[in-house]
Amino acid sequence: MSIAHYRRCLWGVIWREALRFAQQRERFFAALVRPLIWLFIFAAGFRSVLGVSIIAPYETYITYEVYVLPGLVGMIQLFNGMQSSLSMVYDREMGSMRVLLVSPLPRWYLLVCKLLAGVFVSLLQVYAFLLVAWVYGIELPPVGYIAVLPALMLTGLMLGSIGLLLSSLIRQLENFAGVMNFVIFPMFFASSALYPLWRLQEANELLHDIAAANPFTHAVELIRFALYGAFNPVSAAVVLGCLALFLGAAILAYDPARGLAARLGGATG
Repeated sequence: MSIAHYRRCLWGVIWREALRFAQQRERFFAALVRPLIWLFIFAAGFRSVLGVSIIAPYETYITYEVYVLPGLVGMIQLFNGMQSSLSMVYDREMGSMRVLLVSPLPRWYLLVCKLLAGVFVSLLQVYAFLLVAWVYGIELPPVGYIAVLPALMLTGLMLGSIGLLLSSLIRQLENFAGVMNFVIFPMFFASSALYPLWRLQEANELLHDIAAANPFTHAVELIRFALYGAFNPVSAAVVLGCLALFLGAAILAYDPARGLAARLGGATG
């Protein structure tokens, strides 16, 4: 197989996912409206200024809307990662996933292509949300809109790999929605998306420890720092480590010879 074959496969999978996304306008509006509701309605009760330092030289008091913005960006990526994995389960039931996975290209590469396609779609949703937030009056440093792109790609891959692993464990489409809610809401609420970790520590030590160990917390913090043109090495290391762990487990699970596919009766083969 030549490099052209790999490139054509990547482009084909991304184009297919983009076309599916364009045809599912409800998916775009749902992904956009959900964080906007949190931003416009939920945050209305928290308009008092929070005394929380983010990063130098922006160690100052910020509004709750500005603080929670990175968490809502992470919410978009988390929901999109699960939505992309839901399409994996659907494609597997309909048989199209079988056609993709029996191609001569390595199975791990096909899964990575699928993951990258999901990240591409999530980037469109995130920047549309940031545009609406800017119109609303939530302005960030101009460099942040560019600096956050690598962080969004990294966090999107990590969150998408979690969904990819879940899709390998579930055989039926109707079971995935319940699992999505079981994963999404604990990850989101037990994180620093809505409140800083030091406030969680003041409220409950156990909740603080859970949030500190939550991969979604580090995804949010990586995005939060990047939006201000800074870099959080600890969060980046955690996100990279979780990406390698979850993606490796997903690739192994989709291996019909060794993974969960064989144990589940060849559902992904």
